Amino acid sequence: MLRQYLRVRDDTLALAASLSAEDQCVQSMPDASPTKWHLAHTTWFFETMLLRPFSPHYQVFNDQYHYLFNSYYESLGSRHPRPQRGLLTRPSADEVIEYRRYVDAAMQELIEHARGDAWPQLKPLLLLGLNHEQQHQELLLTDILHLLSCNPLLPAYRSGSDKDSLSPASISAAHGLTWLSHPGGTVGIGCAGTGDDDDFAFDNETPRHNVLLSPYRLADRLLTCGEYAEFILDGGYRQAGLWLSDGWATVQAQGWKAPAYWMAPDEVVAGIEGWEIFGLDGVRPLDPWAPVTNISFYEAAAYAEWAQARLPNEFEWEAAAGDPRMAQVTGHAWQWTRSSYDPYPGFRSAPGAVGEYNGKFMVGQLVLRGSSFATPPGHTRVTYRNFFPPNARWQFSGLRLARDNI
Repeated sequence: MLRQYLRVRDDTLALAASLSAEDQCVQSMPDASPTKWHLAHTTWFFETMLLRPFSPHYQVFNDQYHYLFNSYYESLGSRHPRPQRGLLTRPSADEVIEYRRYVDAAMQELIEHARGDAWPQLKPLLLLGLNHEQQHQELLLTDILHLLSCNPLLPAYRSGSDKDSLSPASISAAHGLTWLSHPGGTVGIGCAGTGDDDDFAFDNETPRHNVLLSPYRLADRLLTCGEYAEFILDGGYRQAGLWLSDGWATVQAQGWKAPAYWMAPDEVVAGIEGWEIFGLDGVRPLDPWAPVTNISFYEAAAYAEWAQARLPNEFEWEAAAGDPRMAQVTGHAWQWTRSSYDPYPGFRSAPGAVGEYNGKFMVGQLVLRGSSFATPPGHTRVTYRNFFPPNARWQFSGLRLARDNI
């Protein structure tokens, strides 16, 4: 557990290593957080949830940090407003790193000397903290991409030898879309429990339960940029009949004409020749065989309508995820589903502050399944329920089509 703790903490620092102090402080929109805040908040989590209750001689690094770096835990007191995290020019980036080192040293001592009778309580919280930090590792990348996209210089997050791991992989150009039939029936969904190394799951993935599915078909792979471009060129962003009402209102209000970070040439021609995309490795030509990412639920649903298909619900997706014929299940793009983010039958939030982790967000959100190329290794499983509001598109979110099998 100590090796796992140190590895996850080091991975976060490695993601921030190429960023300047200026990069780490700015907040580009209310939904995003500065890198420095991610580094501090994940440290605050270990200090608050583990060191304070389990290490009786622990002295907090700075009492003011409890207010600055609490995210949304109402039971733990007031906190700095989320839209104003970019105003925290102090503490400095160096002071945040010092904070991390201080907490890491205390956590190492706690893990090495934890009493046997305390370990059953401590271990689940430690695993939760590590998975929480891995969530923030991906958020760090999505947030810094949005920030850098606001810079007219369009600087790359990283360049050179790191490029290969900073964009979704293309599929073979010979791989056309295939529809996979699934019989439906009663299927088991979710996890039985949480807390152990081999089967950790967030509470929103429990309890395991049965769901009755009608027969359906699912695309064997994710939708590509080239296929999505056909929707654009056919006037998809100009046809109100393809869109949900809120989606069409958002398109009009935001002036959407393509996925986030797509850049049309000065003179648009028939096709996507000359189109570019801004990613973590900077500006590059649009790859027609790469999975489309950075689209909202509204855009995913509109494309599905245009393609005379639909989005799968999350249970259809999970039931099919083990099908060996299905490609790009994880590690490419989060996949929008048609499921609202609701509790499973029998779900109960845990007592105390950790009970605020997931349950209170179960309204107004849509579920995404799978994972993206930016999801940390080991942080992927088919029961994982990611969730965002339907207009969110700064995440690496794409789509897989579904149809009724009739």
